[in-house]
Amino acid sequence: MGSRWDETTLILKIMKLRIVIIGLALVIGACKNTEKKKAETPASKEDHIVAGEWVELMEPANWRGFNQDSLPSNWSIKDGVIECFGEAGDVGGDIISNETYDNFEFAFEWKISKGGNSGAFYHVVEDTIYHSPYETGPEYQILDDVGFEEPIEDWQKTGANYAMHVANENKSLKPVGEWNTSKIIFNKGKAEHWLNGKKIVEFDKNSQDWLEKRNSGKWNDYPDYGNSNDGYLALQDHGAGVWFRNVRVRRL
Repeated sequence: MGSRWDETTLILKIMKLRIVIIGLALVIGACKNTEKKKAETPASKEDHIVAGEWVELMEPANWRGFNQDSLPSNWSIKDGVIECFGEAGDVGGDIISNETYDNFEFAFEWKISKGGNSGAFYHVVEDTIYHSPYETGPEYQILDDVGFEEPIEDWQKTGANYAMHVANENKSLKPVGEWNTSKIIFNKGKAEHWLNGKKIVEFDKNSQDWLEKRNSGKWNDYPDYGNSNDGYLALQDHGAGVWFRNVRVRRL
């Protein structure tokens, strides 16, 4: 009786072991199939955008005049520098990128002439109903804060989101004639302005604060300001000499 019981127990153990082995084989097979499917599935567009590489914007082919087909005569791009001669008058003569961007990081170095005024824009909408990029696109203000001849508000000074958000206490601006380093980051409504390695402006375009500033009166004559979250980059001719270098962008 003892011998037959041991034999039955052994058979049951062998059957249980077979069931375990079969189960493990099924699990391993399923994992391999999943890995194979992942390997065969191409990277999504979003994955590509997140890993976007820097694109240099230092060739004449990267820019054209706003509502124009080519680079206007008040700008020059050569020897690694984008130069604005400031010949367009008070406003007008701005240049825009040839491609549009929604979520991005836009980096550039710049210097400005004494008493000068300029700016860098994004999400600019191009149409003949608009005279200039400032009518639709937010502006990273560029200014000679010290030597500007007219009285100015904090929201007009360098680094501000023009007429919207002022630069904070981290701001450190180099003297006229020296190169400053700036960048603008916009990602799903969250925006940042950087100057010489420090973040000086931060805001959420989806917030009530942004909406209240937008509707505070400054933009009453420009109802399309800030309406788009996709558009051209732009550099401004505001009647002053200004120089840009190492201008580049990457998609986020």
